[in-house]
Amino acid sequence: MNDYGMISHKEKILVGVSGGVDSLTLLRLLFDLQKRAPVEFDLLPVYVDPGFDSGFADELEAWVGEHFGRIIIDPTDHGIVAHSRENRENPCFLCSRLRRKRLFEIATELGCAKIALGHHKDDLIETLLLNMFYAGSIGTMKPRQSFFDGEIEIVRPLSYVEKRDIVSLSRLLKFPTFENPCPSDGSTKRDTVKRVLEELYKENSHIKGNIFRSMGRVKTDYLLKQTL
Repeated sequence: MNDYGMISHKEKILVGVSGGVDSLTLLRLLFDLQKRAPVEFDLLPVYVDPGFDSGFADELEAWVGEHFGRIIIDPTDHGIVAHSRENRENPCFLCSRLRRKRLFEIATELGCAKIALGHHKDDLIETLLLNMFYAGSIGTMKPRQSFFDGEIEIVRPLSYVEKRDIVSLSRLLKFPTFENPCPSDGSTKRDTVKRVLEELYKENSHIKGNIFRSMGRVKTDYLLKQTL
């Protein structure tokens, strides 16, 4: 958070909550930080409900309300639209885009200059490879990213944190488990990349750190010119 100057005095920060351990960990750490940080800031948890049957919005609202206070539950049909017959090829891309668009809208409505998301170190590495494998480009999610000429920024305070540490902490703190109702859960392109990386990590424990460091050590003189 210091490296990227993620929080400023008197800011209102929207915290994107998905119900997974990543966002619950982010929520807990930010509320803990709020009590001892040298700057004052407000936190507003928001859950954009994708609209699947057997969702967990009520349970999530009750748990967050008990531990942290109010959470905004925003009902949508994003997940259903993304998994419609017309969009079978890439439902995750559309659902993610619609969800982020809605978070931007809510942040603007409520005067939040920043949106905090629970993406972690493994997510950044996987995104790099996803872009290379499926989009033909080199890029990842930045720990701090500006949109709309700086009107809104996305911050990812867990960017240096590994997934295994998040899982360990969530077990220690006994976070609840919310069952993901998404029909694509476990069978996405990201899941494919995860499996590839897991095999590489077994072979060499330095690979994860090397990939992560490489994203800040780009030797542009040794890259190709852009081609069609």
